[in-house]
Amino acid sequence: MTTRDLSWKQIIIPMDKENSDKFMSSASVHVANINRTLKNIKLDILADYVQRKSTGIIIVTNKVASPSNLQTIENVIKNMKNINSDNIETP
Repeated sequence: MTTRDLSWKQIIIPMDKENSDKFMSSASVHVANINRTLKNIKLDILADYVQRKSTGIIIVTNKVASPSNLQTIENVIKNMKNINSDNIETP
């Protein structure tokens, strides 16, 4: 998982097409789960929306994500029931 762009507000999560299809099929639920987790641990970052790329998904956030925020988001995604965590790459 990495960030990109000048604002560093985009989190790139490399995953295979099958996982990205499953994730995008209920993206609004997943964004809500990510935001709930971030809010529960009292972080001030929120996921605004998700978009699909050929190599995975991109999560756009409201603020710059620190490495601990990236780890939290990665853990939330890996723990989702319909996502195969073996096919999610970690930098």
